[in-house]
Amino acid sequence: MMALELEVAGEMLMLLPQKAMYWPSNSTLIIADIHFGKAATFRRLGVPVPHGTTAQNLELLDELMMLYPTQHIIFLGDFLHAPDISAATLQSLLNWRTSHPALEMTLVRGNHDVRAGDPPQELGIHIVNEPFRSGPFAFCHYPDVESDGYVLAGHVHPSFRLSGRHETLRLPCFLIGTGRAILPSFGAFTGSYTIKPDADEQVFIVAGDSVIKAV
Repeated sequence: MMALELEVAGEMLMLLPQKAMYWPSNSTLIIADIHFGKAATFRRLGVPVPHGTTAQNLELLDELMMLYPTQHIIFLGDFLHAPDISAATLQSLLNWRTSHPALEMTLVRGNHDVRAGDPPQELGIHIVNEPFRSGPFAFCHYPDVESDGYVLAGHVHPSFRLSGRHETLRLPCFLIGTGRAILPSFGAFTGSYTIKPDADEQVFIVAGDSVIKAV
């Protein structure tokens, strides 16, 4: 897979086709909107959605940590989708955490985290409110938080519409502006929102195994 390197706020960041961001100088993965437990919540409501999304999300995190040396994961909000997380989902998370005992994890609370409550203490996650400052960056859930740092945020689940003569295609994207960047949602079952970039914003599309700049 081909990541795209981009200098942001004086630091090199990597936009990853797995819909995550990597900060090499701090060995940090940045993940937005993973929404653990969302599919199970929908199934309890009678909506026929796929099984296995928790395992898929965790396997993808493992894949990323194998590809990119990772000491720290920062979750930009919406770690849990709802308060009634299933026992199976919780056990999967605990098993995964046990296999990464030295990994530092930070969760910046998002709107779903407020409703779902903080993850169990056994997961060993440092839980903070936005903005969480590290280096030149302000890690947030909401993109419009005021901060003197460069804001890295989620919440929007951005996607970009590509139009051809007869067809249109909507793909997840990174939205990079002069004072903030919005990451695509990482979760396997999260949906998206079609964005219209401002004049000072660039769109980088997740297209299969690559991240490419929209023209």
